[in-house]
Amino acid sequence: MHASTSSQILDSALDAIGNTPLIRLDRLAQERASNAICVLGKVEFLSAGGSVKDRIAKAMVLAAEKDGKLIPGKSVVIEPTSGNTGIGLAMTCAIKGYPVIITMPNKMSQVCLPAVLTIPIVLISNTRHRGHCAHRKEKEALLRALGAEVIRTPDEEPWDSPRSHIGVAKRLQREIPYGVILDQYGNVNNPLAHEYTTGPEIISAITSTVSTPTKPSSLKVDAFVAGAGTGGTITGVSRALKKDHNPQCIVVGVDPIGSVLALPEYLNDESPKPYVVEGIGYDFVPQVLSRDPSDVDHWVKSSDNDAFRAVQRLMVTEGLLVGGSSGSALSGALAWLKTDRGQKVAQTEGLNVVVLLPDGIRNYMSKEWFLDFALRPGTSRIPQTASDTVNRCN
Repeated sequence: MHASTSSQILDSALDAIGNTPLIRLDRLAQERASNAICVLGKVEFLSAGGSVKDRIAKAMVLAAEKDGKLIPGKSVVIEPTSGNTGIGLAMTCAIKGYPVIITMPNKMSQVCLPAVLTIPIVLISNTRHRGHCAHRKEKEALLRALGAEVIRTPDEEPWDSPRSHIGVAKRLQREIPYGVILDQYGNVNNPLAHEYTTGPEIISAITSTVSTPTKPSSLKVDAFVAGAGTGGTITGVSRALKKDHNPQCIVVGVDPIGSVLALPEYLNDESPKPYVVEGIGYDFVPQVLSRDPSDVDHWVKSSDNDAFRAVQRLMVTEGLLVGGSSGSALSGALAWLKTDRGQKVAQTEGLNVVVLLPDGIRNYMSKEWFLDFALRPGTSRIPQTASDTVNRCN
């Protein structure tokens, strides 16, 4: 646990959401970017629920209670999500006492269970359907462990289809008494959670860290890089950074190839295409995402391969067990630092570039992309004499 919460007793896990550390990525920056700048990772998997989405889950539930939209003992929380928002909501609602139903596309990390809720939905209850064994893995297992019901939807359905995870959630809301969709895609408390917590935490960490001859700092956030899913993170953090801290801060959005969020539009494919990275990118532009150039200065497209290579480098060089979308953010940051404007930043001593690392590897341990590099033979760091001994023991 990090220093901001380790010195006191907390009332619940909700109080352990956020206040995540900002960690220097010096070894990786020197290897891939520049010796001049300071590349920093905002490590969100150290939040209580394991991701940046904990922040919005807590904010949306507390706001809905305050507004009377959630009624203890009656309300059922329903949310379409790629997984992390669902985990944050399931954790928050476990503490608050609300039942939760999560609708989630099939591609999101799954576990093998003998029975699951499937489409079409005939009945929603705690009783598992008998039938075939579908492949379900980490995210669903975590959601169910926290008491949530999980409904899988087809990957190929467009967002506005009644069979998509969004369409199914809307149907559930119509049919379940006191069903409430908190709607991360349109809920103002999504970006506000980051404007009021994530952004100020980043500013505080940088302004309170002394600049030294060996670790020079502008004492400002000079650039901020984040992937975009709902867009709440990049929108909210951008507003926190630019409003009062540093109006000249450059904000870079990272969008996976196959998604349609980037600007100018020519950066995107004519039609959405499948990609493996989870939690970022969409086939529509969420309401809470501001693509106004005053909020997001530049966009970079990131491939699955670039993302997964960046995950591997973060693990091997920095010891950070991050997930795929963290790799997207880092690979996007490194790509932007090679552009004309990025080069000016990279070559200026003491500038601070913050990369938002949304979650950890916990949710992706059985994914082929992770197992491929984690288990394949590679160059050993062990001295040859020790390596010979190890090989004899295998």
